[in-house]
Amino acid sequence: MKLKLLFLLFILSLGISAQQKQPKVGLVLSGGGAKGFAHVRVLKEIEKAGVQLDYIGGTSMGAIVGGLFAAGYTATQLEEIIINVDFLELLQDVNSREFNPFFEKENGEKYFFTLPVSKGKVELPKGLSKGQNMLNLLTELLAPVDSISDFSKLSIPFFCIGTDVETGKQVLLEKGNLPLSLRASGSFPTLLNPIEIEGRLLIDGGVANNFPADVMKKKGMDIIIGVDVEGKLLKKEQLTSITSILNQIVSYKMYERSSDNKKIVDVYIKPDTDNYTVIDFGKSKEILEKGNEAAKKFTAVFQKIAAKQAVKKRIAPIKISNTKFLIDKIVIEGLEKYTRAYVLGKLKIQEGDMLSNAEIRAKINSLAATKNYELIEHALKKKRITNEFHLKLKESSQEASLKLGIHYDLLYKSGVLINYNHKNLVFKNDLFSLDFVLGDNLRYHLNYFVDNGFYTSFGFTSSYNQFKSNKGRYSLFPGILDFIGGNFDVDYADFNNKIFLQTSFNRKYVIGIGAEHRRLQIASSFFSNSVTEETDPNSISDEILTNAKGTLEDNNLINILGYLKLDTYNKKYFPTKGFFVDLSFRWFIWSNGYNFYNNFNSEIVDYKQFTSLKGKLGFATAITKKITFQTTNEAGFFTNRQDEFYSSQFILGGYNQNYSENFIPFYGYEFFSLVNPSFLKSDFQVRYEFMENNYAVFIANYARVDENIFKDFDLLKDIKSGYAVGYSYDSFVGPIELKYSWTPDQKEGFWLFNLGFWF
Repeated sequence: MKLKLLFLLFILSLGISAQQKQPKVGLVLSGGGAKGFAHVRVLKEIEKAGVQLDYIGGTSMGAIVGGLFAAGYTATQLEEIIINVDFLELLQDVNSREFNPFFEKENGEKYFFTLPVSKGKVELPKGLSKGQNMLNLLTELLAPVDSISDFSKLSIPFFCIGTDVETGKQVLLEKGNLPLSLRASGSFPTLLNPIEIEGRLLIDGGVANNFPADVMKKKGMDIIIGVDVEGKLLKKEQLTSITSILNQIVSYKMYERSSDNKKIVDVYIKPDTDNYTVIDFGKSKEILEKGNEAAKKFTAVFQKIAAKQAVKKRIAPIKISNTKFLIDKIVIEGLEKYTRAYVLGKLKIQEGDMLSNAEIRAKINSLAATKNYELIEHALKKKRITNEFHLKLKESSQEASLKLGIHYDLLYKSGVLINYNHKNLVFKNDLFSLDFVLGDNLRYHLNYFVDNGFYTSFGFTSSYNQFKSNKGRYSLFPGILDFIGGNFDVDYADFNNKIFLQTSFNRKYVIGIGAEHRRLQIASSFFSNSVTEETDPNSISDEILTNAKGTLEDNNLINILGYLKLDTYNKKYFPTKGFFVDLSFRWFIWSNGYNFYNNFNSEIVDYKQFTSLKGKLGFATAITKKITFQTTNEAGFFTNRQDEFYSSQFILGGYNQNYSENFIPFYGYEFFSLVNPSFLKSDFQVRYEFMENNYAVFIANYARVDENIFKDFDLLKDIKSGYAVGYSYDSFVGPIELKYSWTPDQKEGFWLFNLGFWF
């Protein structure tokens, strides 16, 4: 037994002696944005040769690639990540619409320009992106090693470089939160916001030391391999923008230090990436190939280094797992302006949930989509018995914003939308938003909403909507004024105030109840359009003439309402997948209305309560990568209604998306064409994206409009049909659309046009 023990100790001592004598190899990876993808193919060749790396150091993209490799990812895994992840979208913090708060989906998607306001002053953002999505991805990828806070304890010891914004000096990052450190090292100036770590505000390490071979030398490495994807200083003819000039100024010191550090490395590898930019993320396969070409030239060198390493440490590779973990406890730091209920409501996480790391990342995206946080750190800490989900929040200092939108259509004409948005105005979790529309038809929409997450939220809205139109087509009162034909003018004004309580159901649906006051005014001078030189003046009484030029309805209504909503469309305009549900019930409990019909007949109208039900169901799906099918089905009816009031009828026609409650778009018929207290409508759209964001659109819609569409259960009776074809462009200011619309029921069709988001 003793002889066996002595023999094992002798063999172990030989192994230790051999390891001490073999050279220590360090790898340095430079920054370079998208050009840093070339590092991966060099790592693949190093792996293939069997070289053991004893230390890895990097800056910016070199830090991200090197950090993941040091944690245990293979070069093949890294290549798959690079090919499958849209880094440009990631760096822009572009989130799928499904993560947006419901309030944002319903009220916020109509602006093309935003300026932050802090302490009463309009400011410029620190960067084009907060970089939250990049941090979320790194946190998910590095979840298997999230218990390691000393980077020298990783499978391969590691360090990365950041730059202190205040001093301009390099900061060596080798302890702490690894995903946060990688995100800080890659904080490219003007592109990503700086990151604060231990009281220091850090930006891209490339500003101070983009090729940290000198730091690697101090780690005691015998052989240093360096991979350099830095660019070059631009020529004067290339300095054509303020961005290029600023980058040139920043690069002076960076290139000078890198030049000295290149002399330190023993194996210097320079992939041919000079013709690529730091944001050429869409050319990942080309850049990977450039790395491969450069690495192949050093295959023999790598093999010689590997031959000198007699004893090699086994590295356990990371396995990307979809394993779900039970969330036993949720710990949140940094709650000041927003409550715990608000945070959990946006995350849609509760204690007792089973979640994978990928699902957690998606939920962090939902919280980030509120734009209320500068930084969200998260980790799932696995205890012996329990799993704790930890959140560390840094709330945004931005208290308000100014937003702009523009629009033009043939009904509302031109409009410029100015929005003022203020958070935490009165209570925690609250949001005040005021839209004011300047243009041919002045309008406003005010929202005040206190979002309590899983708990009951409440709010108040007020709006004023008006327009003037000469697009009315048929007689307003069939059977009463049949002699009035042709077009007529409509002056419409709708003043609406609503208070409501709202909560989420099953973490998807929004349900609410409330009370609403509505002042509706509709006037028309249609009679002047009907009376011509050929009309017999004796056939028109003075009473009819007077009333026909006046008010059609002037009504105050108060109702109790309830609603249920769901919106999973991936886009508000031109969705390719998702569902839409909007169901509402209104009980009109009081009115003091006046209308032309009752006044004309000299009738005394006793008010009677009535109700309305209205529903809208939508569905979109991609048939192919270029072709999308979308259908929307709507129905509504009034019960016990007040005869001939427009407030108790549905009005179909036109194509506008910003009408009041009773207006329903219907292609083929002009505005105000079909008026009745009940309707059933379906529309079907096929969109072909023949170029990016450019669509050929084909629409067919069908409707039944009647006093009571359910009275004989023949829903296909007297069906109205309309069609439209056209072109749509999804621009940064909103949809730009030109369509030709027609119906078999009329001889003439007409053109429709709109520009910008609907509001």
